[in-house]
Amino acid sequence: MATTSSKSMMAKLRDFFTAHNMDNTEMRDCKAIKDIASFENIQKKECAFDSRERGVQTIKLSQITGSVGRYQDFDEQFRFKNTVPSERFTGILEAMRCGTALPPVKLYQIKDEYYVLDGNHRVAAAKKLHHDEILATIIEFIPSSETLDNVLYKEMVDFCDRTGLPRSIKLTEVGQYANLLEQIDEHYNHLKNSGGFSSANPSSANPSSANLSAPKKIISNPTFAAAARDWYKTIYQPFCSIIKRGNIVEKFPDRTLSDLYVYISVGHWKRKRPAHYGIGLGKLIPETMEDFRNEMTDLNEIEYPEMKQGITAFVLMTVRAKHEYKIIEKLYELDEVVEVHAVHGDVDLLAKVRLSRDLLSSDAEVISNFVHEKMRQLNGVVSSKTLIPGLSRIKPV
Repeated sequence: MATTSSKSMMAKLRDFFTAHNMDNTEMRDCKAIKDIASFENIQKKECAFDSRERGVQTIKLSQITGSVGRYQDFDEQFRFKNTVPSERFTGILEAMRCGTALPPVKLYQIKDEYYVLDGNHRVAAAKKLHHDEILATIIEFIPSSETLDNVLYKEMVDFCDRTGLPRSIKLTEVGQYANLLEQIDEHYNHLKNSGGFSSANPSSANPSSANLSAPKKIISNPTFAAAARDWYKTIYQPFCSIIKRGNIVEKFPDRTLSDLYVYISVGHWKRKRPAHYGIGLGKLIPETMEDFRNEMTDLNEIEYPEMKQGITAFVLMTVRAKHEYKIIEKLYELDEVVEVHAVHGDVDLLAKVRLSRDLLSSDAEVISNFVHEKMRQLNGVVSSKTLIPGLSRIKPV
């Protein structure tokens, strides 16, 4: 009996001390515990054996999903599974609480996920303290298995390695990064031939963080990387902002903003093909890339042109007797209706409507939807006819 009692007591003590080293929120059903990912397994699956050194970077802890050698020691939240945390872990935890600087961990990268080569305890401690990021030395392994995602990823990596640009340009069609490289190369040659360019911060590693208010200096002999950063800041980003203003992105749910940039810019500047949109793109975007850059350079984002077209239409309405005044009031409440007139003749009311549309919609489509949804539904409307002006001349008021 004593032996059984001792074993029972030892089991209780072990359970107590194990639980004591966990937050109450970390108590969980052991059957639900999952290992963190094994780097070796992912490496084999992705055929990721070509490595590139990426230096020291700040990495989001949420992207660290596995370990190179100790994936069986931690669960998927990087908590110890079967052992009581060591004195070493406790010391690291306390050092982090006190803000002591620790050396960078070493991570292997495969696509957007990271695996700990050295520093499992530091990662576990940082996650336990709910830190967002950790400093790390990165070695990236490039997938070579011929899936579409991997081919696109490798093209993106090669593009970013060549240009030094951030990995924010995501394309979904193979071969399109070559079009961007061609644009940057064209811009690079233009800058060299025109005597360089002025820049607030040409050496910035992050083009989007350049301080536009800083004193500008002349770069007379730009490098390809500097030209790439200038292209990103003065051509790519403004063009993408204009596309977003045109409400085009939501019309292509399977495409990215970068996809649309390539499609529109290459078609307009390289192939000189007419854009099959509701309005001429040439009214908004200059005919050459460098002309576009010159127009955008001194503008703030709020001054970028809108990729929208104004539409004016006249709607003739026949209504039932005694409903005229109520319908006039209802029409007048609509922001798009700028004038309403009761008239004599074959129709009862005349309304002047001003609408706007994006590049992918037609005048007829937008007007038809508005008239049907906002005007024809009014109680008492019998019929309507819409007139769309062709050529107009308006005297100033």
